[in-house]
This record gives sequence, structure tokens and C-alpha cells, in this order.
Amino acid sequence: MPGTKIYFASDFHLGVPTRDASREREDRIVRWLDHIKSDAAEIFLMGDIFDFWFEYATVIPRGFIRFQGKLAELSDSGVKITFFKGNHDMWMFDYFGQEMGIEIVSDELILERNGKKFYLHHGDGLGPGDNMYKILKKIFRSKICQWLFARLHPNLGVGIAQRWSRSSRAQNAKEEIFENAEEEWLYLYSRDLLKANYYDFLIFGHRHLPLDLNLGESRYINLGEWIKFNSYAVFDGESLELKYFEQDQT
Repeated sequence: MPGTKIYFASDFHLGVPTRDASREREDRIVRWLDHIKSDAAEIFLMGDIFDFWFEYATVIPRGFIRFQGKLAELSDSGVKITFFKGNHDMWMFDYFGQEMGIEIVSDELILERNGKKFYLHHGDGLGPGDNMYKILKKIFRSKICQWLFARLHPNLGVGIAQRWSRSSRAQNAKEEIFENAEEEWLYLYSRDLLKANYYDFLIFGHRHLPLDLNLGESRYINLGEWIKFNSYAVFDGESLELKYFEQDQT
């Protein structure tokens, strides 16, 4: 039977920067899933799990089979798993749902657990600025763009996407730095959301920096990433804690 805790993680970026580095990270993620499977009721994987993903009608990207196998095992055992589309893997369609019973979320998800209210989103395209990406996101998520890309042979399509991803933060291991809350656009976005509705926890990925910041009686949580931090959050029914797997908390 599944446990009682809820786990949140984001930005695995499987596939970069090299095959060996990605495989090492995949093995670490599988160990984490084994570590939590005895007490997990739900797992929310909140975007950019893959550095690139596109589901053709009969083809998916090569690799990551150990990770997928572990997800299938957990889902079969009764653990509810939810995937969020990130800016790198927004082209998830129905494969994970059909094969593993995983729910796919395109944008935000609002839920309540044990009397606590959660606002969940990968975090891309929110807050002020970044107007060019917001335009590109609308284009890439359009049915026309997806249909056109699906016309490319997988060898060509995946090759183009992999070259594109080489410019990403994950590929180049850009160091993320916290300066102050007023410089954190997702913190500011969360503060604006709270003007209209109350949430106990507002949880995001995308930022690549683990953060736990107070917003009055609410908290803004950023899940960080798994190239450097191996960070995740766990809710035990009463409190939510940001943790780090197989390394000392930094």
C-alpha cells in the first residue's frame, strides 16, 4: 500500500550535458525513488524532467529506461504520479498516461491536502519580463507547430532539438545565485497570486536554485535541480521541508 507523504521534485534534465553524466544522474534519481517508495502516497515531478522530449505516434526518445521502469513500478504499486510540462519537455502527450497511468499537467495545478492548499507550476513564462520566451512558448505549444515537427523523421527532429538544448542552463551548468527576494520573479509572482487567493505553499521548479521563502503565513518553495543540488520537497501532512538527496544540505 502507498504511504502518506507527498514528494515534489523538478528539473532532472535527463539527457545533458553528456550521455555518461545523464546516466549517472538517472541512476541517482532511481535510488531516490527507491528511497521514498515506502512512504510516498504521491509524487509530483514538476517539469524539465527531460532536457528534450517529443512523442511521435509510435516513437519516443531513446534512453532513460531505468527511470521509466521505476516510475512504472511505483505507479503499479499504487503511488500516484503527476508530471508537469516544463519548457524543455512541453511536448508530452499521452505516452506516460497510457503506459503508466501518470497524469500530465500543462500549466498550474491547485490542490488541497490535509487542510493545506497548494499552488503548483513549473514556473516558466510567469512573472514580469521574458517576453520573447512567452511568445515562443505559445508557438511551440500550438497544434500546428507540433504537427509540423511530427512530420520530421525522428533522427532529424531529435537531432535538431538536441542541438537547441545545448544552449540551456543545464547544458552549460550556469551557477544560479540568490541575491534577495525582490529579485526573484517567481517570488514576486507568488506574492501577486496571494492578493487574490490564499495558498499555504506555492511550489515551482525552473529556477534551478532551491529556495524556501516566507510570504507572510504562506511559503514560496523552489525545488532547485538535480545536476548540482539533488533537491526536493516532502510534505508529511503537517509540514513541508526542502531536502537534499545523497549530499549534505547546502
